[in-house]
Amino acid sequence: MVNPRFRAATPADVPALVTLVESSYRGDSSRAGWTTEADILDGRRTDADMVADAMSGDRRTVLVAEDDDGPIACCQLENRDGHAYFGMFAVDPVHQRGGLGSMVLAEAERLAHEEWGAKEMHLTVITVREDMIAWYVRRGYVRTGETSPFPYGDERFGLPKRDDLEFELLVKTLI
Repeated sequence: MVNPRFRAATPADVPALVTLVESSYRGDSSRAGWTTEADILDGRRTDADMVADAMSGDRRTVLVAEDDDGPIACCQLENRDGHAYFGMFAVDPVHQRGGLGSMVLAEAERLAHEEWGAKEMHLTVITVREDMIAWYVRRGYVRTGETSPFPYGDERFGLPKRDDLEFELLVKTLI
């Protein structure tokens, strides 16, 4: 089990975070972990502009978990007036299945609740990712049934291999 240090990302982290997110979800490297989306999406998962935007402003941050070699996990947090949004969650594939993801999620929930006063955490998951949805449900998130469309045609979010992709909102009350 890894014992990461947590901190807010800085602009200097952007290249490493893009690499981390890409390796967690896309291409052959992502298949080393269980979070791969390589069977449903090709192309990029994120880019430098999207990562930099996720940490811009006083109501946004990117939380980084690192070891002595650098970032090994990250997530985006946004303070959205009473609730926090959790996104861009990535764990290096070689560090998956060891509890690191649960630690990052718990730290994100703590930060959102204690530092921002958020009452709920919101996140979205591609509905065909039943394994990912089940992981969040085991951690107290509730499926809302509220869906939103996948951004087909916007290559910044990937090149879909299926025509049935959409997102579902999951919510957890923070106490």
